[in-house]
Amino acid sequence: MNFRHAALPIALMLSMPTLALAARGFEARDMAKMDRVSSPALSPDGRKLVFAKRTVDFDANKGTTALYIEDLFARDAAPPVRLTTEGWNVNSPSFSPDGKTVYFLSAKSGAQQLYAMPVAGGAPRQLTAVALDVGSYRLSPDGKRVALGVETFADCKADFACSKKRSDDKAAKKSSGVVFDRMFIRHWDAWNEGKLNRLFVAELPVGKAKALTAATAIGGDVVGDVPSRPFGDTSEFAWAPDGASLVVSARRADAGEPWSTNFDLYQLSTDGSGVAKNLTAGNPAWDTGPAFSADGRILYYRAMKRPGFEADRNALMAMDLATGSVREIAPGWDRSADNTTLSADGKTIYTTAQDLGEHPLFAVDIASGGVTKLVGDGSVSAFEIAGPTLAFARNTMASGDQLFTGGIDGAPVRAITPSAGEMLKDVTFAKYEQFTFKGWSNDTVHGYVVKPWNYVAGQKYPVAFLIHGGPQGSFGNGWSYRWNPQTYAGQGYAVVMIDFHGSTGYGQAFTDAISQHWGDRPLEDLQKGWAAALKQYDFLDGDKACALGASYGGYMVNWMAGNWNTAWKCLVSHDGVFDQRMMGYATEELWFTEWENGGTPYANPKGYEKYNPVNHVKDWRVPMLVIHGQQDFRIPVEQGIAAFTALQRQGIESKFLYFPDENHWVLKPQNSVLWHDTVNGWLKQHIGR
Repeated sequence: MNFRHAALPIALMLSMPTLALAARGFEARDMAKMDRVSSPALSPDGRKLVFAKRTVDFDANKGTTALYIEDLFARDAAPPVRLTTEGWNVNSPSFSPDGKTVYFLSAKSGAQQLYAMPVAGGAPRQLTAVALDVGSYRLSPDGKRVALGVETFADCKADFACSKKRSDDKAAKKSSGVVFDRMFIRHWDAWNEGKLNRLFVAELPVGKAKALTAATAIGGDVVGDVPSRPFGDTSEFAWAPDGASLVVSARRADAGEPWSTNFDLYQLSTDGSGVAKNLTAGNPAWDTGPAFSADGRILYYRAMKRPGFEADRNALMAMDLATGSVREIAPGWDRSADNTTLSADGKTIYTTAQDLGEHPLFAVDIASGGVTKLVGDGSVSAFEIAGPTLAFARNTMASGDQLFTGGIDGAPVRAITPSAGEMLKDVTFAKYEQFTFKGWSNDTVHGYVVKPWNYVAGQKYPVAFLIHGGPQGSFGNGWSYRWNPQTYAGQGYAVVMIDFHGSTGYGQAFTDAISQHWGDRPLEDLQKGWAAALKQYDFLDGDKACALGASYGGYMVNWMAGNWNTAWKCLVSHDGVFDQRMMGYATEELWFTEWENGGTPYANPKGYEKYNPVNHVKDWRVPMLVIHGQQDFRIPVEQGIAAFTALQRQGIESKFLYFPDENHWVLKPQNSVLWHDTVNGWLKQHIGR
C-alpha cells in the first residue's frame, strides 16, 4: 500500500486516474496456472492447424486439455477456435488423409478410447470401445485402418477382456503379495504387473457401424513394449506405404532388459501372420524412429553405436529394404538427432537436436548430408510439416511453448498462440545471456546468467546456482515447469547455470567426458564457471549464493557438500544420488549406473566409490534442503532419507521435503507450488532476497 495515497481524502482518490498494475517478477503460481499448448497437427494440405491447450484448475489440483483449430490460409488473423467442447479432456490429435476429420484420444467414456470428429465441427464419435485404455494410435496411409497401442498381459494375446479380467481379479484378491522371478520389478514410477504395451490393428468403423471392440494382435513373437516405457511414443512405429506392414522399435522384455539398450527395428505383418523380421540385428545398440520413403523402398531411422549407453549420439540412417544395405546420412554432423521426419519430396529429413545451449530445428539433405538450421532462438519442442506449411512449438527462457507457422522456403514466421509475456502482462521477465569460459582440459564451456527481474545497474544480487540433471542434459535457452530460472529471478535472485562436460549439444566427445568422471571434470567446470561468472558480471554477489540441483544435479550438490562447500551459504538436493554403490543395486535401469561407473558394483566397486558422496559426509557443513518423492524408482527415496539422516546426525541445519505421490519429478500443480515455496523460503532464509 502507498501510505501517502491512504492519507488523501476519499473523494480526491476517486477522482485520480487509475494506476497501471505495477510490474512484478514471475512466480511459481504463475507457472502452475499458465495455459500450455502442445501437439501441433497439420491437415495434409497444410491449411489447417489443430493443437492441444491445457488449462489448470488450480483448486482441483488438475488440468484439462481441449483441441483448438486455426485456418492458416484465412485472410483475417482470427484467433484459434475451440474444436472440442467443455467436458472433454483430450490428447494426441491427428488428421485423416483427406483432411476432413480430426482424431484424438479421450477418457470421456471411462477408459481412454479413440474418437473422431469433423473438422467443420460436430459431435465426437467414439471409434473404439475396447475393455482397456488405448495408449497410442497411428492411422494407416489410406485412413481405413488404425494401429492401436494397448497395455495387455502377454498371455492374453488379442483378448482385451482377458487382460481386463486379470486386472480386476488381482484388485479383488485379499492378499497383496507379489512374487517376481526376474528384474525390472518396477520402472520409473510403476510396479511391474506383467503387462506390456502391444500393437493391434483394426478396421476403422464407417458409417453407422458401432465402435470396434476387438483388434488383431501383431508381432506376437516380439515380446517387448511398443511404445517403450516410460516415455515412448508413436514415433517408435510406422506404417509401410502399402499398409501391409508396420516397422516398430522394441527391446526384448527378457531377463537382460534392465541392463540393455538394444532396441531393434522389427517389420511386422499387419494381418498378424508370419514372423517378425529383425531389420537391425547387426547393431546391438539403440535403433528407433522408423520412417518410410514414399515408395516404401528406403527405411530411415536413428541409431546409436555403443550398447549400454543411453546418451550415445543418435545418427540418421538409411536402409535399402531390398538389399539390407545401410548408410549414415550425415556422418560429419556431430549432433544427436531427435526426429526422423521426411519432406514431401523425400529429399530432406527434418529433426531437432541440442546445439550450444539451444534446441533448434534442422533440415538434413539426404543425398549430401548437408545440414541447415531452420528454426533457432530457443528450443523447438514439437513440429509438423505438411504441404507448404511448417508448424512448430518453441520455448525460450522467457516463455513456455508458443506455436508458430512459417520458417520454411522463406515463409515469414507467424505466432499462433501467445507468449508467456502476453499472457502475464503485469510480469517483467528477467533478461539472460550466454557466456563462455575455459573449463576442464582447456575446453570452451558455455553457461547462462539470468538477471533478477528488478535488476538495477550498480547493485549486487544474491545468486541461485542451478545444476542440471541427466547428467547428459542441458540448462539452456528453454522453458521448464520444474527448474525454471525465471522463478528465481522473479524472487529477486540472479541465476547462474553451467553446461559442464557431459552436457548435450556440444559434440559427442563433450557428452562422453562425464562417464566414470562424475566428480572431477564437471566439478572443475562448475568451479571455473562460477569464477568466470563472478568476474564477468559484477552484479553477482558471490558472498550470498546457494547451489541447487536435481537428479544428477542433486548428486552434484551432495558431492559438493563434501568437496566444494566454501562458496555456498545453502544447498538444495532434489532426488539426488547419495550412495553410488547402493544406487547401483536399487535403481531399475541398470544400464545407466553400469555405464556411468564402469561396470557392476560387485565387479568394479572402485568405480562406484571413487566419486561417492557418502564417503565425504564427515566434511559436510553447509545447511541443506533435501527433497524426494516416494514414487521415484530411478533414484529411490532412501537416497534422500539417507542424506537427511547424515545432515541431522551431525547437527547440520537441514530440512526434508517429502512427496508421497510424486515420482522423479513434481508434477501436480499444488505440489509444484509447495516445492517452490519451500525452496524459495530456504534461499530467503540463507541469502536474503
